[in-house]
Amino acid sequence: MGLNDINSRVRAAEIAAGRETGSVTLIAVSKVQPAERVTAVLDQGHQVFGENYVQEAQGKWPEWRQRYPDVSVHMIGPLQSNKARTAVELFDAIHSLDRISLARKLARHIDELGVSPQLFIQVNTGDEPQKAGILADELPGFIKSCQELGLRPHGLMCIPPESEDSTPHFRLLRRLAQENDLPGLSMGMSADFESAIAEGATHIRVGSAIFGARNYG
Repeated sequence: MGLNDINSRVRAAEIAAGRETGSVTLIAVSKVQPAERVTAVLDQGHQVFGENYVQEAQGKWPEWRQRYPDVSVHMIGPLQSNKARTAVELFDAIHSLDRISLARKLARHIDELGVSPQLFIQVNTGDEPQKAGILADELPGFIKSCQELGLRPHGLMCIPPESEDSTPHFRLLRRLAQENDLPGLSMGMSADFESAIAEGATHIRVGSAIFGARNYG
């Protein structure tokens, strides 16, 4: 695999779904990847990357952005409230807004810093007790609370249960986004991004299929 292969599959999935070519943003998930792999993808011209950990991103992206000024970096992992200010400073989008306490922190720092990353609300589509995210029936109230804080969520994000078919979860997320007038749908990873595109994904998150297997050692 690699970047060119994934890009080709994304374009093919867009065409198969009757969607405009280029309507899906490919987020290359670069967490825990060696620097040489990431810079190789940067040198190929890819501009949108995803990170799971604020501290890791803080240690590498400020320097890389000096060399690659058009790059956009998205926070796609859980965000601790005490890292909210750094996240607002560092990321162009945050895909894991999942609780009102975090919304309050983000609203304050966005106001203080005068920058506003795109915000995606994480929805727990599988109603999994161990997983973060807003439950579907609580979403309208959560969106209203965010708006009262001055936040303007751009879309929704989900991570379907590993043991289940992803497609019903993608359909649920699309319906929730339509009902709440949100344009963004962050859904789909290496194993299921084509079905996510068929269901309307605007952002997909692909890591090892682009960079190779991660080495956590």
